Formats: sequence, structure tokens, C-alpha cells
Amino acid sequence: MRPIFRLYFVCLAGLIPGLMDSELTLALPEQTVSALSSYLLGPDDQLTIRALDAEEISDKPVRIGSDGTINLPLVGRLKVAGLTVEQLEGELKKRLQTYIQNPQVTVSVVEYRSQTVSVIGSVKNPGAHQVRGRKRLIEVLSLAGGLLEDAGHSLKITRRREWGPIPLPGATLDPTGQFNIAEVNLKALIEARTPEQNIPILPNDVISVPRAEMVYVIGDVRRSGGFVLKNRDSISVLEALSLAEGLDRTASPKKARILRPTPGSAKRTEIPVNLKQMLAGEANDVTLNPDDILFVPGSKTKGAVLQTLQTAASVVVGVAVWR
Repeated sequence: MRPIFRLYFVCLAGLIPGLMDSELTLALPEQTVSALSSYLLGPDDQLTIRALDAEEISDKPVRIGSDGTINLPLVGRLKVAGLTVEQLEGELKKRLQTYIQNPQVTVSVVEYRSQTVSVIGSVKNPGAHQVRGRKRLIEVLSLAGGLLEDAGHSLKITRRREWGPIPLPGATLDPTGQFNIAEVNLKALIEARTPEQNIPILPNDVISVPRAEMVYVIGDVRRSGGFVLKNRDSISVLEALSLAEGLDRTASPKKARILRPTPGSAKRTEIPVNLKQMLAGEANDVTLNPDDILFVPGSKTKGAVLQTLQTAASVVVGVAVWR
């Protein structure tokens, strides 16, 4: 039978209705249970010790000191850093035998000492974060400062194989067989449509939040900036122009250009676009690919279009991002 671990947590408001300040019972994978059981205790871990006929120590929180020891009634000071939970239970039984016949002792780790979890990509504070205790995905993202405006609508979790499979649909092993990888629909999770994907994050997990695919509209439009493609692979020129709220009065639509990335080069390919004909239905709409820039010059800059195009790509770095 698969062991059952009982975890206590405070749900984020509204994320899992009906479970605020409640108890959650989770069936953890066998490999995860094995990894937890081999965990070596260390300073700042918090324990709960349950001992029959030993009310002096039973069900009272105990934090391991900076010197790796605990000090308990009947037991005295005991060095526990470097022991597993099972080894600590054995040591406690030995000490309690002086006072209790056949002592029954159970030790639980209520709060683990700081563990490293890496959050990379489109978050405000990417990097390695020291996480105390058991945290869930949303909580760890919050510790990383939350998402940036250009964050994509999904993320990936990479977990060491010894912690067992990630409890998410579609989780797979990487080509080396050393890591489990799973994808989470971030948009659905935040909108509370898939609260079951707010899984516990384990030590040394890596959470990758990729940048969303975007197109850019700059120049003489009413709202220039980058526009997130969401779940789409592309968008048309007129759709992008609509997101930019149309042309400004000083625009020169006949001279518009698409600046498309050239694979293997820092330069972009210029594709002429006659927006005036498109808007009049006299020319077919054109597809914009991810990272394309639609540049709409102003009538006063017609003589400097080529010079402006050379700097347009660098201007994109500072534009607003619109979802």
C-alpha cells in the first residue's frame, strides 16, 4: 500500500475554495517517500515527537539548534544533525527505556530547514531561492516576486528522479533519465481552473517560466508595444494593428515594414507592407510570426524611413508589453 503523508498548509485565498486552513491528505509516490525517509536532519529543522506514556515530550514542537542538537525532558541533550528520522526514533527509544518499558516513538519533520529551489525565466527575482518548509508552486512563484508581463502561459518543472515522478499529467523523463519534467498551464492555474496542479515543490526543483511569444507594433500607432500571442503561433498584420488601436493621424501606411528576424544573424529582413491597401481590401492580409516587428512610419519621417528601420529593432527593448 502506498504510504500516506498528511500535510498541513494554508491555501491562497480563492485558489482552492473550501480548503482554507484545512488538512490535505496526499498519497506520495513510493520514490518520493523513500527520498523523504532518507533525508538527513539538520539545524533549524522543526520536529514533532510522539511518545506513548511520555507526556513531557509528546506532541510538542522541537526545533533543532544551530549546533545540531535538541534538548528534551527525560532524554537530555541529543545530537541529531546528520541522522535520518528512523535513526532519531531509535536513539529516542534507547534513551526512554530507562523510564518506559518498550517505548513507542514516532518522529515527524514538520518544517524542513532552508532548501534550494531555482526559479528562472520571466519572474521578477529569478535565481536560487531558499525555501523553508513545504511550499507549493504558487507560493514559490510568489517568493520569486511573481511573473513579469512577458511571461508565457505555461511553465515547466524539472525534478530529480530520486524524488519520484511529478504528479502531473504528461510528466516524462528527460533524455538522460536523471530528471522528471512536467508542464503546467500557468494561465489555468492562476485562474483557479486547475488547482490540482498547484503541487508541492521539493528540494532542488527547477521552475522554468519561459517568455511568451510576442509581436511588436511600433511607430505612428495609437498604442505601440509588444503584444503577447497567448496560445497562438502567429497573428495577422491587421489583427496586430487592431491591438495597437489603429494608425495615428500622422502615419504613412503605404511605407510600413515588417522587420523579421534572420536565423543565425543579428540583422532583420525588411518586408514592405502597404497598410492602406490592406485596410481598403485591395491587398491580402499578411501573417506576423513571433518576434516580428511591424513598423509604421510617420509622414514627417518618410525621407528617413531607412535610417529609422535600422534602429527600430533596438527600440523594441523598451516598449510596453500588452496582453
